[in-house]
Parts: sequence; structure tokens; C-alpha cells
Amino acid sequence: MNAPLIAIYGATGHTGRLVAAELLSRGRDIVLSGRDAGALRALADELGPPERVRTHAAPLDDRTSLRELTESASVLIHCAGPYAETGAPVASAAAEAGCHYVDHAVEPHHVRYMFDSLQATAERTGAVMIPQMSFYGGLADLLAAAVAEGLTEVDRVTVGYAVTGWRMTRGARKTAELLIGEIDRVTFTDGALRVGPVEIRNTVFPFPPPVGPRTMIAPFPSGEVVTIPRHVPARTVESQLTSRTFEEEQVFTSEDADAQARARTEFTVAAQVTSPGGGGRNGHVSGRDIWWVGAVASVEAAVRLAEGGGPGKSGVLGAAEAFPAVPFLRTLEHLGALTVSLEAPRTPPAESPAT
Repeated sequence: MNAPLIAIYGATGHTGRLVAAELLSRGRDIVLSGRDAGALRALADELGPPERVRTHAAPLDDRTSLRELTESASVLIHCAGPYAETGAPVASAAAEAGCHYVDHAVEPHHVRYMFDSLQATAERTGAVMIPQMSFYGGLADLLAAAVAEGLTEVDRVTVGYAVTGWRMTRGARKTAELLIGEIDRVTFTDGALRVGPVEIRNTVFPFPPPVGPRTMIAPFPSGEVVTIPRHVPARTVESQLTSRTFEEEQVFTSEDADAQARARTEFTVAAQVTSPGGGGRNGHVSGRDIWWVGAVASVEAAVRLAEGGGPGKSGVLGAAEAFPAVPFLRTLEHLGALTVSLEAPRTPPAESPAT
């Protein structure tokens, strides 16, 4: 019996190519999809034989082609941002066809749209849909769940991203420009998801050595503000990004950078979980090449879904709702994508026996 087919939408972009290569290295047959039939055929010729690599052109405004794509595959990995433009048609087609879906979105509005608009359809058709299963969003969601494991009350979850050497693709630059210019931002404060203007500020996040304390842009608009409160009992969730990330000269002018240059990114993602009465826990992941890490995370999720190793329910789910957080992070560590450091849960001291 042939293994379930996995499709990649946006396959000719940098992330799509990484995802395709990772799937092929795991022995999976794939369908390359996107808007440019010629570019898809050229990539297929480059990657492998026709029996392992197929193509399916599907413009965003062609609902029939998108439906045919999602009906032909067991899982679809969506790699073509900005998701504010591409997310709805591709994700809707997957939900309606009962095709499992994973994407690389960072935009909170897209993540919120998935939960608000596609939950009922996905539950009805049996699709498992996981937005932002990537470097931004997915790792933070898994990390927050791992750090907060066992806590019944949390005052605040703060996610800190320290990123250096980021070379943006064309899609990433367009996404960043949309997010920077956004007026109504999604936040989670005082136990509620809110949409509206937000004051941007500078603060300091205490990253572990060797990074150390860094000046941050806060809040950083990433979709984990939507997903973390679904499984962590927090009053406030906020993400922050090192201010020097956007100060590096090449970050907005690197659309034509080669794969080797993009792979030089270094990162630490840290989660700080504080309790209402003070104290808390910390954890972090670190490594190199945010693009490859995101590709590996999405492929690991897609392969599990294709092989029946997903959650016991359908619908739209955050990364840590779909998979146990610590084992999934440890799998990424085993694959060489990152290093995981988690504080052991603190056990209260035993009471002295009564005398």
C-alpha cells in the first residue's frame, strides 16, 4: 500500500523547497503546488522522479483546482505567505475536503480566523488543522505548554525571541510590512482576546546565557497569543522580539539571498511563566536556521497526521493541543533542529509529620 500523499502549497518558495526536501528524505511521495505551473514542473524535475514528485497548479482564485488538490492528498502543508492573502482560500479548501492542514503563518489575525471560521467545518469533515506549525508561533506554543505543564493558575506567559542574521524572503518581507503597519492588533490580556490599537514599547527580556538580557520590541505580533491561552490558564500572554533583529542592515533587503546565507540565522526562543503569587518557571530552545527548523516542525506534524499519529479529535488546534509538547520538542531535538532546556517542575516540600 502506498503511503498517504502529502501536498505542499507554495512549494517553489524557500520554505516550500525545504519542506519538499525534508519529506523526500523521509521517503514520502509529494505533490508540489502553487500558482506557477512552469516553476512547479522545473522544481519537480530538480527534486526527483515523476513517480515520487507530482505537480498540481492551483491559483488562489481557482476553487476547483484547490479542491482537487486537497482531495488528492492526506495532508497539505501551506508554505506561501502572507497568510492574510493566501490563508483563507487554501485553508478553506482543506477544511471542506477533510484534508489535514499545517501552515507556516505568523499573523495572529489568520490564526484567529482559522479558529473562528473553520472549526465547525474541520470537525464535520474530520480534518485536523494546525496553523503556525513553524518557527514563529508553533515553537512558542509548544514551549509554553512544556514550561507550564501541571500549573493550574498562571498570571503571565512571556515569550522572547532572540534572532540574529534573519534573511527575509519576499513573502516574509511582505508579511513583516503588513504586521508593522497593522493598526488593530490581536492581544491577550486580563483573560480575554482583544483586537485594537496597541502601544509599542521597549522592554528587557532575561534570556539565559550566553544571550543574556536584551532590549525587546513588545508586543511582537505572533499567533501564539491566540493559541497559548487555549491550553495554558494564563491571564496575559505576550510575545517579544529582540530590537536588534530589525536593526540589522540586511533584514529587509535580502530577498535574493541564497539558501546558505538564510541558514546562518541564530536563535533562542524562551518562555517565562509567572504565577499569581510570584515565582514561576522558564524554558528555552535554541539553534540555527529558523527556516529549516520551521520546515522540520511542519513535516514532523504532517507525517504524524498522515500516519494516524495525530490528536484524537478533529478541528483547528494549536501545536500543543495537537501533540504532547515535551515529546514533540524532544523529537525536534533528536532530529538536530534545536536544543531544548526545560526547568524541572518544582515539587513542594513534604510536610513534617505531626508530633
